[in-house]
Amino acid sequence: MFVGTCDSGWTRSGAQSCVRYLAQLLLGLITLALFPAIAQAQTTTQYTITDPGVADDITGSQICSSPLVQNFSVPDNFTVSDVDIGVIATHSWRGDMRITLESPLGTRVRVVNGSGGDSGDNFDVRLNDGGTQLVNTDPATGNHNTGLPLYENNFIPDNALSAFNGENSTGTWRLEICDIFPSEDDGNFLRADLFLTDTPPFADLSVNKTVNDSSPNNGNNVTYTITVTNASSSPSTATGIVVNDQLPLGVTYVSDTGGGAYNSGTGNWSVGTLAPGGSATLNIVANVTATSGATVTNAAEVTVSSIFDLDSTPGNGATGEDDYDDASFTVAGTRIAGTPPSLSTICSPANQILFDWNGKAWTTGSTNNNFTVAGIGVTNYAITTDVAFVTGSPAINSTNTGGQGATEQSLFLNMNNNTRSDTSTTVLTLPTAVPGLQFTLFDVDFGAGQWADKVTVTGTFNGTTVIPTLTNGTANYVIGNTAIGDVGSDGPDPDGNVVVTFLAPVDTVTIVYGNHTTAPVNPGNQFMNIHDMNYCQPDTTFSVTKISSVISDPVSIVDGTSIPKSIPGAIVQYCILISNSGSATATDIVATDNLVGNYTYTAGSMQSGTNCNAAGTPEDDDASDGAESDGVTASVIGTVLTANIASLGPSASTALTFRVTVD
Repeated sequence: MFVGTCDSGWTRSGAQSCVRYLAQLLLGLITLALFPAIAQAQTTTQYTITDPGVADDITGSQICSSPLVQNFSVPDNFTVSDVDIGVIATHSWRGDMRITLESPLGTRVRVVNGSGGDSGDNFDVRLNDGGTQLVNTDPATGNHNTGLPLYENNFIPDNALSAFNGENSTGTWRLEICDIFPSEDDGNFLRADLFLTDTPPFADLSVNKTVNDSSPNNGNNVTYTITVTNASSSPSTATGIVVNDQLPLGVTYVSDTGGGAYNSGTGNWSVGTLAPGGSATLNIVANVTATSGATVTNAAEVTVSSIFDLDSTPGNGATGEDDYDDASFTVAGTRIAGTPPSLSTICSPANQILFDWNGKAWTTGSTNNNFTVAGIGVTNYAITTDVAFVTGSPAINSTNTGGQGATEQSLFLNMNNNTRSDTSTTVLTLPTAVPGLQFTLFDVDFGAGQWADKVTVTGTFNGTTVIPTLTNGTANYVIGNTAIGDVGSDGPDPDGNVVVTFLAPVDTVTIVYGNHTTAPVNPGNQFMNIHDMNYCQPDTTFSVTKISSVISDPVSIVDGTSIPKSIPGAIVQYCILISNSGSATATDIVATDNLVGNYTYTAGSMQSGTNCNAAGTPEDDDASDGAESDGVTASVIGTVLTANIASLGPSASTALTFRVTVD
């Protein structure tokens, strides 16, 4: 491991330029050789040799073929994970010193080559692969302090000490010091310290993942095989092992077999315990939903282990570690335009509302506009971009018509992104949720050396994410809720169409438009159009639930029993829960309840809230309720309880509680 050494016989002046070059070279090599830091409790043991009392023991007689030798005797038995060596010596022109460390197994590392170019006196250095700078690159004429504190200089050795990592510690560690110019200057060895760090108990877990078909057709099943192994060289058993394999967009879970328990929702595979040399295997069968041309990559990684792993960290997502692996396939077959789901499965054509861009006004270049849709209300389109839009965009025009005819208009977005990661985002916000929605994106395609369109569409309903179904054209393929262009399409043609269908309630739609990784680093102009919106008419679906509970009775109060009964004198609380499970907001809701039975209403007991347990807002018994502002009024006139609710949004509820006394 003696890289780039300067042998005896050179003069100091001739050696300096060589050493400067070698130092730069070695710094690069050492950086590549460094091991990652171990994030685990470890023990570092220090072994010390002090001045044996011999004056001028680094002299002309200490030539490098017969160096001064100091031996560290290490009785401790462990696997080494890190080595530092500290040396203190007096020596005029310290650049003459060459220092080598040899392990009990015979591994030799020349930690100081001897530059011949440092004229400063003395050597006080702790050599450490993680030091601040390469040894003998500090000021050449500066003197080192050989007193306290020890090792004021923390330098990188000329050759990496990590060569000792993984060796056994026990035995004699040999330190050699010599003078590469023995006839010039002398010095005296004062002290050396060997710092050995042990390797903590560990289990080296690794993951291997394969897929049985690299080119399946859309609709076919593939089988992923994931094997996690505890290396036979591991000293410890790992327990509580969890491997995460969350199936990606483009496939759907069918079944699984193998050891442990797999949760298809979270992707967590609970493996359990693996002894050294042990392994477990999981097979996951998935159906291919991605369209022809799509590449689907599925990754697996150890996320939990009870014990330290030398060369990987569970759950950090580092693709280069051995506890992570992935497998990919590309969907085969001749691509045809897909068939989108029918919106009629959610609402009949009579209950569909079309928003048509033809004839609508949009100030060219503006990025925020409102449009009133009959039966829905005011909808808002807000557009942002990482870079400025091309002049003339956004706008309503007929640049791309998707096979709908030359006069068909839609919302036009034209970008000239600076980088492949730049995007524009269009957010459609509805005043109320709709049960379903369908629209088409025009011209999602590919231009060689210019762009590779990528569009991702998501929705929300009351803040919860809603994923639509995307249907491909012949110029693009679909993975989940993302469409990617890989073939060119002309503006009038339908080849670049992508149909977006929401078959569940949605109140916000977000369209992110940019480039796939197949685009150049600095893409050219790219554009697409957002076509007409076809909404399902908002609806309301009400349900009313009435429950009761006995609060107390006279007997239980007297005898101290814990379960009150519905007997004369008992107090009973009722709760009426009114819920809207539809997609629209209902207004001016009136609910009544006839208080007829063997009980008497308790005046002033009415309270309202979002559910039975949260009903805590007092309600007056009269119909005016002028002092209230909670949107709910309630009254009791005779034997009729009436509740008026100003509005009730999608998936919202209002509860009204009151009490009666059993007659």
